[in-house]
Amino acid sequence: MASPNYAALEQEILFATLGMFIIDDIHPLPPQPPQLNIIGGAGTYSALGARLFWPPPNSWRIGWIVDEGDDFPSEVREEVDKWQTGCRFRKRKGLTTRGWNGYTEEGIREFRYTTPKLRLDASDLSPDLLASRSFHFICSSERCISMTQNILSSRSTSFDVPPPRPILIWEPVPDLCVPSELETCKRACKTVDVISPNDSELLSFFERAKVYGEDRWRAVERCAEELLRDGVGVEGKGSVIVRAGKEGCYVATLDLNSKVGSKWLPAYHKDASRVLDPTGGGNAFLGGFAVGLLGTREKDELKKLVEAAAYGSVAASLCIEQVGVPKREKGWQESETRWQTGDTGWQEVETWNGIDVKQRLKEFKSMIVGN
Repeated sequence: MASPNYAALEQEILFATLGMFIIDDIHPLPPQPPQLNIIGGAGTYSALGARLFWPPPNSWRIGWIVDEGDDFPSEVREEVDKWQTGCRFRKRKGLTTRGWNGYTEEGIREFRYTTPKLRLDASDLSPDLLASRSFHFICSSERCISMTQNILSSRSTSFDVPPPRPILIWEPVPDLCVPSELETCKRACKTVDVISPNDSELLSFFERAKVYGEDRWRAVERCAEELLRDGVGVEGKGSVIVRAGKEGCYVATLDLNSKVGSKWLPAYHKDASRVLDPTGGGNAFLGGFAVGLLGTREKDELKKLVEAAAYGSVAASLCIEQVGVPKREKGWQESETRWQTGDTGWQEVETWNGIDVKQRLKEFKSMIVGN
């Protein structure tokens, strides 16, 4: 039975992710000790990337799902609860999805599931999550096609007055970024608004993964252009966002004259010693990116993407400064309006890792002006 009107829902969800929650056990190279019961998962980090910019009450408008097994640690639940998001905890018989993370001598991360994983689909979405203004999912090309179809179809049939089309952000699953999947990837691109692989994943689709140096970044630009020319989004109005680790990110879209508009943005951290664990940085980038895209007042399409990517870059920067997730705290700062308002001069602020996120975003935007 259809709901009367999506607008009648108690609270509009702004961002929803269909990525998973995972509890990670991280095993770095000796002599560093292993770290157990670390909060992780693509869904977790993308939700957190959005959360960094949305304190309460908007934080409750971030929707995601956590399947809570019999072994779910109480301290993990307490930490997630502190974020004050619209997280849906679901009791699950058996074990919580868990992962093993290790690193080779070359620093390459290796991952495997140690318990059965439970994927999420459109059928898992409650009416308020289904009506979200934006979605993030990480999956194969084939599953991306079915996921977008299921979400849009369910939205059209679940409400008497369907909500407007949402922003769909697709993160290709790394294992299937291979040449044999390229044509399916191109079909999937037509169903979403944003495709965001990292540089290795994008180049792997085109058999260019082993290109290095300046040639690598030119190859990234050419491969992104090929996807755009083939069609990304409804009527080709979508974009390609390539996350490139310490090199930053590359944003690209087609303008009204079918010319590629693009820009490279630097990473926030220039000092490699500030990066302790890159796990989750790319997922957090996309949560922050969604916030920026929803909130921008820019009219020019490329400027919109650059604005959104600035949010994404700052979100990623906070998630890679430590092993696990950044810590939320409350603090006080001098009010910028104390002289106009006559207030006491101090206001409560939320910080992550002791950082005022809005201030870091302001700093980063000043860094990229004219870049």
